[in-house]
Amino acid sequence: MISKKLEDAINYQINRELYSEYYYLSMASYLNSIGLSGFENFFLVQVEEERFHAMKMYNFLNEKGGRVTLQTIEAPKTEFKSPVEIFELAYEHEKLVSGLINGLMDLAIKENDHAAKNHLNWFVEEQVEEEASMETILNKLKLIGGEGQGLLMIDNELAQRIFTPPAK
Repeated sequence: MISKKLEDAINYQINRELYSEYYYLSMASYLNSIGLSGFENFFLVQVEEERFHAMKMYNFLNEKGGRVTLQTIEAPKTEFKSPVEIFELAYEHEKLVSGLINGLMDLAIKENDHAAKNHLNWFVEEQVEEEASMETILNKLKLIGGEGQGLLMIDNELAQRIFTPPAK
């Protein structure tokens, strides 16, 4: 059984993961509208990852005897200045999510919930990868000035990304 406090916190995190999915879908849509289908693909894969994260939390909460209670998902930003701005925002967003995951881990430790700690370890490691991915692309975009042939080369690179659900 899971504590009410941890159940509420995980429910909040499920909502944040679903918001991330929505936010990245908005970014993908914008990138499509300016003809950057590779960048769009990158974020469509990110959408799938965020849904996977939400469902991983959903399944864990159910397995621990908690109840998932969905909340309203606020509308994400829909207009952006450039791919550079999008990756700046995505990188900041991933750092925010890392903070939320760390807060959940702190709560699981405080509550001495070993199953939750074990479950959250996966997310802690995943966030290292998420932040690094956004920062790497952001740095590449800054190196090329966010435009020109370099932008198209990165677009082609990002078109190759596919979603592979992680093993449990």
